[in-house]
Amino acid sequence: MGLTVLEIEVGNPSNPEVTEKLEFLVDSGAIYSVVPTVILEKLNIKPVSEEEFRLANGTRVVRKKGIAFFRYGERVGGADVIFGEEGDHKLLGAFTLEALGLALDPLKRELKPLPMVLA
Repeated sequence: MGLTVLEIEVGNPSNPEVTEKLEFLVDSGAIYSVVPTVILEKLNIKPVSEEEFRLANGTRVVRKKGIAFFRYGERVGGADVIFGEEGDHKLLGAFTLEALGLALDPLKRELKPLPMVLA
C-alpha cells in the first residue's frame, strides 16, 4: 500500500494570511493532525488543552492540543491540531480532511471531495 503525501498551508485562525507550507503524511486513521511545535509557536498558535495518546508500541504519551487554520488550494478549514514533539511525524488527520471538505479514497490513495450534506 502506498503513502499519500500532501502539501498544506497551516496558519493561526486569528491571522490566516500568514501561513507555513508543510508536507504531511495523510492518515485517515488519525483523528488529529500533528504539526511540529516550533511551527505552531512561530504562528502564535497556543495550546488550549492536553490529550493522551497510545503509540503503536503501546506507550502512552501526552501532547498539547490547539486550533489551526488549514488551506489546500481554494479549500480552507479550521481543526484541532496536536503540538508535535521530536520524533513525531507531520500527519494530516480525519478532522482536518473533513474541515477541508475532503476524504481519502483508501484504495486509490487519492483525495476526493466530500459530499456536503446540510441536514
